[in-house]
Amino acid sequence: MKRLIPLSGLVLLLTISGFQLLKTTLHVTVRDDLGNIVEGAAVQLFETEADYTKEENVAAEGSTDAKGIVKFKDLKPMSYYVIVRHGDKDNAGGGEQTGKLEEKRTNKVTIIISD
Repeated sequence: MKRLIPLSGLVLLLTISGFQLLKTTLHVTVRDDLGNIVEGAAVQLFETEADYTKEENVAAEGSTDAKGIVKFKDLKPMSYYVIVRHGDKDNAGGGEQTGKLEEKRTNKVTIIISD
């Protein structure tokens, strides 16, 4: 019972100090036009349409893993413009923008790439 008090105090201290235990994250799953997962796809996030159009000021970027997923952490709770490329395939023509991310949650989207 004595150990419970210090742990409660630590939780209270972290809460008062504004420490975030849960961060706003986005998991992007990339699939091809047949529905297969795509490993090694390059994914870029942009905060504004102008940056997306010019392909500058990338907010976050990464590559999909063996499960076709790339994970982004510590994002702002907003909508992002997305460019996904793998070989000669990309997401032009659909899936270029996420919905507004929910704060302090793991948000998930699936993006389809095609020729």
